Amino acid sequence: MAGCGWEGTDPLYRQYHDTEWGVPVLDDTRLFEFIVLESAQAGLSWLTILRKRSGYRQAFDYFDPKVVATWSAQDIVKRVANPAIIRNHAKITAAVTNAQAFLRIQQEWGSFARYLWHFAGNRPEIHHYTTRSEVPSTSSLSNRLAGDLKQRGFRFFGPTICYAFCQATGVVMDHLVTCDRYSTLSTPLPRLFFSD
Repeated sequence: MAGCGWEGTDPLYRQYHDTEWGVPVLDDTRLFEFIVLESAQAGLSWLTILRKRSGYRQAFDYFDPKVVATWSAQDIVKRVANPAIIRNHAKITAAVTNAQAFLRIQQEWGSFARYLWHFAGNRPEIHHYTTRSEVPSTSSLSNRLAGDLKQRGFRFFGPTICYAFCQATGVVMDHLVTCDRYSTLSTPLPRLFFSD
């Protein structure tokens, strides 16, 4: 399979590229998973995070934001001692804060997915890049989303992390036009994901 180049030959990375990256996500639990993982990735490689993903699932109560939002200081210390995840106190604390903000957005919008997708006009933003050097690290969409999330209390989720989150969850589709996944994921959708 022709790819985008960044996934290399590592089987885990290839599988992620071939089956997940750029596929639209509408499920709030999966969206919260990517929020936690993308935030944890700051300063590290995405492959490092993928290798610890199963550890994160267990340590983060299978990414249930209602549970993570209630973690105490003792719960955070327990996670900091867990070698199955990135043991960064600030990032783990931010996950709790982000879970709380995530729940507020759910309450206001009915779902986090509805809130997220309205930034892209309720359908994926399809790009047509031919080289990796063309793919940006931020965009007007990620700047707007990151700014709004910050106002709502999110931490460790600036424009660059936000753009990676949008790529991962299919809000933007950045597979190169030469990638085998491009034709599948660039097909225009017949309707909006959410309509008001």
